[in-house]
Amino acid sequence: MQSFLAMGGYAAYVWPAYGVFFIVLLIDWLAPQFRRRRLLRELRARMARQNARKERTSQASAAST
Repeated sequence: MQSFLAMGGYAAYVWPAYGVFFIVLLIDWLAPQFRRRRLLRELRARMARQNARKERTSQASAAST
């Protein structure tokens, strides 16, 4: 088992390469989830601003009549 882990003397190059690969794979898997959450949060904020603007204009028009 130790000879397998030593990778014929190239373990210092092979194992970090595996580590970088799995870190990139993890980031590639998580990035769309974070992007989706951010976009949904921005969309909710935009909709709230639009609704607040509509309420202000409807209140202003009702107060002027």
